[in-house]
Amino acid sequence: MGQAVQRRQAIGWLFLVTLVWGGTFVWMKEVLNAADSYLTTWHLASVVAFMIVIRFTIGVISLSIFNKNARSGLKDIDAWNGGLVLGLLLWAGFLTQMLAIDEITPAVSAFLTSLYVVFTALIGLVLRKHPLSGSLVVGVLLATLGAGFIDGPPQISWGWAELITVFSAFIFAVHIVATDVITKRVDPVRLTMTSFIVVISASVFTLLISLLLSPAGSPSIGDLFSLLFHWDIVLWLFLLGFLGSFIAILLLNIYQRFLHPVHAAIIYAFEPVWATIYALFVGLNEFTFWLFVGGGLLLLGNLIVESRPNQITDTSEE
Repeated sequence: MGQAVQRRQAIGWLFLVTLVWGGTFVWMKEVLNAADSYLTTWHLASVVAFMIVIRFTIGVISLSIFNKNARSGLKDIDAWNGGLVLGLLLWAGFLTQMLAIDEITPAVSAFLTSLYVVFTALIGLVLRKHPLSGSLVVGVLLATLGAGFIDGPPQISWGWAELITVFSAFIFAVHIVATDVITKRVDPVRLTMTSFIVVISASVFTLLISLLLSPAGSPSIGDLFSLLFHWDIVLWLFLLGFLGSFIAILLLNIYQRFLHPVHAAIIYAFEPVWATIYALFVGLNEFTFWLFVGGGLLLLGNLIVESRPNQITDTSEE
């Protein structure tokens, strides 16, 4: 298969990933709101860690059912080494992102998370492995502006939630760059399986520490498992686990390697568009014409990048 065909397929599949990941911002917000309504006591860190454990357990089960090759990764030392790196990055990114989204709207979370476009470009420059062409620089600027204006001119009051969301954006940028390197050396499907198991293990450890250090009267492990008897909690977690983890991360691991990591990050910046649209449907946001302004800038940035494919170089394998 030619490189041009691989690139076009990768762009299409990664665009689909943004459709799914846009929804995850709403699903994370909804599952936390639902949990808060069912629990008589609240401890955010314990609830978030528990949600991540269940989410990625659904991902592991789904991957095991639908792809037999995934289980062979359990015997592959390279898959475990790569999975350890990617899994810890995913764990750190999702943990910080989900802790913060309890305090901010899905649209703000999606915009701040999309700053990984800038961080990915900066990391590539620092490492001198991913030089930026003129079209990529323009794409980064337009994608960042577009993400910022999806919900109108950015009006962000900087608190702890906003700051750790920006930190999660940096973590996801490191994950994008690491994915580019590791998936070119290790089978992506096996890598997905081992990274999911690492996320689960790290989240279980986080949950145990959180329960031990939580103040008296905080939810017990039994209280947390009781959440799984509520259909809306199960629905949101299933969407996060099956679509947000199994489908989205598997597609990312398989197809991102065919693109420059900054180009991939520019595509991922469409997440705030879908997050805002989904939030409109569930009443978490109000419609404004800025959606078209931000979406148009994002689309223009991607079109400029794709119109100059010969300018996009990637020296990550050198």
